[in-house]
Amino acid sequence: MAEGSTAKSALRSFLAQNPFPHPLTDGLFYREKMRAIHRTAPSAICQRGHQATLLEIGGGRSGVGQLLFPGAAVTNCDIDPAFAPDAARAGVTFVCGDARALPFNDASFDVVTMFDVLEHIEDDAAAAREALRVVRPGGVILVSCPDADWRYPHHRFLRPIAGDEAVLMAEWGHVRRGYTPDDLARLFGRPADARASFINARSAIYHDIAFSRLGRLAKVVGYALAAPIALIGYLADRGTGKGAETAYRWHA
Repeated sequence: MAEGSTAKSALRSFLAQNPFPHPLTDGLFYREKMRAIHRTAPSAICQRGHQATLLEIGGGRSGVGQLLFPGAAVTNCDIDPAFAPDAARAGVTFVCGDARALPFNDASFDVVTMFDVLEHIEDDAAAAREALRVVRPGGVILVSCPDADWRYPHHRFLRPIAGDEAVLMAEWGHVRRGYTPDDLARLFGRPADARASFINARSAIYHDIAFSRLGRLAKVVGYALAAPIALIGYLADRGTGKGAETAYRWHA
């Protein structure tokens, strides 16, 4: 690691800290998300004469930024003040603020993250501009979001227990389904420097079961039956194919 840099967490230890309950069943999709984020994140944050700084925009209670770069000073800026206690327990600075008008000076952070945030913001262009404004020259912006063109292959026959997609999007607070790479290139001014997909056609079955309206016992049975398909999908995935979501990286 170069002098004046903060190393990324090792993949195994990063994934082992998956905060989602039942990380190998209900939370397998979140493990996939973390792996894709790890793939796109730089191996180290380069800083100049200060502790590396990372801003999680809309970080909620996940704490992924701190898990990814445990040596960084992490700030979670979320519009919901209810997440302040979670940040305090994790040793993260919490600031209540709006992604469209961040309460920080220009060029304040070495890394800015927006994990599953943009699809919840009506004025996503303003949020992207703010992310670009507060990242330092030479810094990094990391984003994850749903793919606008990808559809869950199992949803059609699971619809009776999973519900209509439009209803699910509303329940999750989406104002749009997702983004194409071209959509994000327009928001951030150019194509991403790196990207990795996650939740592929095989592993998506676990995501569908996790968010279905089945009871716990029925879900466990479903996971057991679908395990061979989901396991192949997870182990064979390299982040280069089509997936329900994608992680992106831009160098500032």
